Amino acid sequence: MNTLSILLQSAGGGGGAMQQMMMILMIIVVFYFFMIRPQMKKTKLEKEFKESIKKGDKVVTIGGVHGKILEVQEKTFILEIAENIKVKIEKSAVSAEVTKQYAPTAEVKKVILYC
Repeated sequence: MNTLSILLQSAGGGGGAMQQMMMILMIIVVFYFFMIRPQMKKTKLEKEFKESIKKGDKVVTIGGVHGKILEVQEKTFILEIAENIKVKIEKSAVSAEVTKQYAPTAEVKKVILYC
């Protein structure tokens, strides 16, 4: 009986419930745009990066091993880490491509020319 009377009393102010619903909706929207969406973009970029790696690219693995891609397979790479030393690694173990990472982009070249 006590709970019922409390619920009936709080139901009288209809504007407060609407404001609470709007706040909850706004919190969900903020979480989506500041947390979920950037993570989805990052995951998409990483997937595209790992699919674009080709033979001859120099890469760095998650463990920090530098090497050159000798062969691209469905789920793995053959990586040459030293002369005549080849390692088979998972595609998910590659973290960065050295050849593109340190090469200046066209925009950087334009800035250097105009300075």
